[in-house]
Amino acid sequence: MPLSADFFNRPTLQVARDLIGRDLVREHPSGETLVGRIVETEGYTQNDPAFHGWNLYDEDTGEVRREGRAADLFGPPGTAYVYLIYGAHWLLNVVTEPDGTGGAVLVRAVEPLRGRDAMRKRRPAAKKDIDLTNGPGKLTEAFGIDGESHRTDLTAPPIYFTDGEPVAGDRVSTSSRIGLTKGVEREWRWFVDGNRFVSQATPSAHKQ
Repeated sequence: MPLSADFFNRPTLQVARDLIGRDLVREHPSGETLVGRIVETEGYTQNDPAFHGWNLYDEDTGEVRREGRAADLFGPPGTAYVYLIYGAHWLLNVVTEPDGTGGAVLVRAVEPLRGRDAMRKRRPAAKKDIDLTNGPGKLTEAFGIDGESHRTDLTAPPIYFTDGEPVAGDRVSTSSRIGLTKGVEREWRWFVDGNRFVSQATPSAHKQ
């Protein structure tokens, strides 16, 4: 059963941690169903300089300017915020916090559980299974998620999250997030320690 909007209507950092071990499911019209266990996430909040909607939120007044695509980050919890980086890679985020409060969790990596053959067809550049979904742009390509999925409801098919298997706290590590120049001191990245499908990029704080 898909996770409900109530799961995402909580503080972003709690959701980011609690998504570890849950399953991302993508049902395609062709009949394919792809499933991947989430092994890496990042959290972003409205008072975070790395947040896409940071300049829309006035911390002094609490007001939000609903302008542009980033305004969707202040929308209903459980909806998709999908954006393009480097003009080539789509990234899947799920909006968190109550409607009107900005927040999102980036799904950075999943461990493929079902539909690997379909993933390989979409990711011909991946020479090994480990390269299918060990990064945010890789997993969206493998799952067939792109800009058309922006603002869709992630609490119901065709793209949604399910319970999966909880991961014990001693198996989950944290670090600074990846590829940032702002907010690098915040250890808001969660990952399953030792899982081979976790992305191999260097945390931003380690590059300072």
